[in-house]
Amino acid sequence: MSTERVVGVGAGAAGFDPAYERGGAGSDLPTTDMVLNIGPQHPATHGVLRLRLTLDGERIVGCEPIIGYMHRGAEKLFEVRDYRQIIVLANRHDWLSAFANELGVVLAVERMMGLEVPVRAVWLRTLLAELNRVLNHLMFLGSYPLELGAITPVFYAFRERETIQAVMEELSGGRMHYMFNRVGGLKEDLPYGWLGRAAAASAAVRKRLPDIEDLILGNEIFRARTVGVGKLAPELIAQYGVSGPIARASGVDADLRRDEPYLAYGDLQEVLRVVTRPEGDCFARFSVLLEQVKVSLDLVDACLDKLSALPAGPVNVRLPKILKVPEGQTYAWTESPLGINGYYLVSRGDKTPWRLKLRSASFNNISALPALLPGTMIPDMIAILGSMFFVVGDIDK
Repeated sequence: MSTERVVGVGAGAAGFDPAYERGGAGSDLPTTDMVLNIGPQHPATHGVLRLRLTLDGERIVGCEPIIGYMHRGAEKLFEVRDYRQIIVLANRHDWLSAFANELGVVLAVERMMGLEVPVRAVWLRTLLAELNRVLNHLMFLGSYPLELGAITPVFYAFRERETIQAVMEELSGGRMHYMFNRVGGLKEDLPYGWLGRAAAASAAVRKRLPDIEDLILGNEIFRARTVGVGKLAPELIAQYGVSGPIARASGVDADLRRDEPYLAYGDLQEVLRVVTRPEGDCFARFSVLLEQVKVSLDLVDACLDKLSALPAGPVNVRLPKILKVPEGQTYAWTESPLGINGYYLVSRGDKTPWRLKLRSASFNNISALPALLPGTMIPDMIAILGSMFFVVGDIDK
């Protein structure tokens, strides 16, 4: 952290009443605001984000997120890679949601080509998307209490993550970057007996999930740090395009899996529950994330039942060696674990995209911080930042 001092007459110029901070003392007294840089941290610490805070004492009166430290120019790289190669680039911007990232790209390309994916591949994609959602949420369920000083929950969360990771790695060969999607379907079919092992993993995680719930939600220190802290109004959700569990924790009842079904979600409407909370605070965001794990496990079990009943069949379609997408444009969006991911694809009939614009959930989620943080204290800023559920690579792309 670094600091610089900015001298002014009162903090009121920054949009905050200094009389509130001083308990009503003369607001015309000269004060000195402090500018505090939170970060940038080393890349090994889960990404590099910098917040430039303007403080009046310990109270935040202004916040400027400074991004770009992990920017790798993925959208420009898309333009010089063919449609098979860009999957590996899109895979990585949110390293906790790799399968979901692959999915958006192949859905956009398949829509442009008018490809019909085999039924078995559609259900498998849905299953793997939900398993990936569970993995993403478990990471935040473990790391968020850690940021507030509670180390034990992360061990519980990682125990469950390893249970799911085992079946995902067996299927795809990758631990984080699966590279299992292909234009027209999936890389290959399931290993023998995999559906049974996936069902056992789902049951094990479901059985042990109450351990995390009891450990965290019932903790009075955790509740004191999160209840009523960092309230995000639905109006701000709309203004900044915030989506996913953060939006639903503020009462915004929106989920693309239900509202604009893709994959097999149209056949899973009786299983799919959209979890919302009215409070909009840090505690609500955490509890929505926890409840969404249960919903995803319900969807996983439904997909496993369907796949067990489906006859053997292909999981991809045969494509030419050089894949060219017809000239035109399309927009595909998915409900990724962190919110809405959008993919705007423009083709000129070549083997590479002319343009592939990525709308990442984390960028919009973090954009609300300048409106959310003013008026809060520095310790509350830590709780709020952790509850915004972002991956820095997903912001910078």
